[in-house]
Amino acid sequence: MFLEKLNVLREKGLLREIRDRASPQGPRVLFKGKEYVNFSSNDYLGFSTHPYVMNRAKEAIDEFGYGSGASRLLGGGSMLHKDLEDKIAQFKETEAALVFNSGYSANTGIIPSITDEDSGIFSDEFNHASIVDGCRLSKAKTRIFRHKDLDHLEELLSKERFRKKIIVTDTVFSMEGDIAPVKGLFDLCKRYDALLYIDDAHGLGVIGNGKGALPHFNMKPDPSIVQMGTFSKAFGSFGAFVAGSSDVIEWIMNNARSLMFSTALPPCILAASAASLELIEKDTEVINKLWTNKNQAAGLLKNIGYDIMGSETPIIPLRMGTV
Repeated sequence: MFLEKLNVLREKGLLREIRDRASPQGPRVLFKGKEYVNFSSNDYLGFSTHPYVMNRAKEAIDEFGYGSGASRLLGGGSMLHKDLEDKIAQFKETEAALVFNSGYSANTGIIPSITDEDSGIFSDEFNHASIVDGCRLSKAKTRIFRHKDLDHLEELLSKERFRKKIIVTDTVFSMEGDIAPVKGLFDLCKRYDALLYIDDAHGLGVIGNGKGALPHFNMKPDPSIVQMGTFSKAFGSFGAFVAGSSDVIEWIMNNARSLMFSTALPPCILAASAASLELIEKDTEVINKLWTNKNQAAGLLKNIGYDIMGSETPIIPLRMGTV
């Protein structure tokens, strides 16, 4: 059965394969002995090979060992978890934060935990697969609004009578490179008494002087905004977090199954993520360099005839054909 399906994908040119690097992540990478210029990485700021970040990871191994040994709720946590969460809460200007193992585990754990059978989720049609799966795993009803279309969203909000309403969006869309109208979404949240859940994976370290979507729109944190972000993009590390009010973070900690039943992140990853956060806070020049590179690349691509499809960020989509 699987062989037949694989052959169909192969005939259509849709069969995926894994390419394993023979070098560290970076602007140039090695595949099968050949060097390539790398435009596919999420390591926006080059922190995955930054000496300070790497040294902090090594020091954490020496002090805390390599593995965490258990779920955080069963004793797998360390003071490095608390240290990173405190730093994130301060960075995002929220009351509290909670670390997850990945962006995927965050979205698939958090969204079901903050919704129930009486909830309605309103999700942008271009949201990341982890958001889509988080909505599917929840007991809530999901309504899809057209990409960044506030009028369509308001139409859906006005006619639905859910006890609890939650608007869910990426801040920077990972395929299109455009930015969600977060301020407009929050205005609708206030008008219709809804919660706003934002996935800031590709905004953190990139927009808002590195602090993400809310500063980008000159917005302040609010109890009705739940912010998710990752350490695997601009931080060059691994893992994710959610930041918000103390009450919502405590609720998520007690109800997100992907947190409760997963072994905690290793100490070296936590230390590396904290080190990357320190670098972003101390020096925004590396972010300015990212944008200089982005603008140069986008300009050159447009000059030779490529349509970059409205990209507003260092994610630059190029349409190569159709399938």
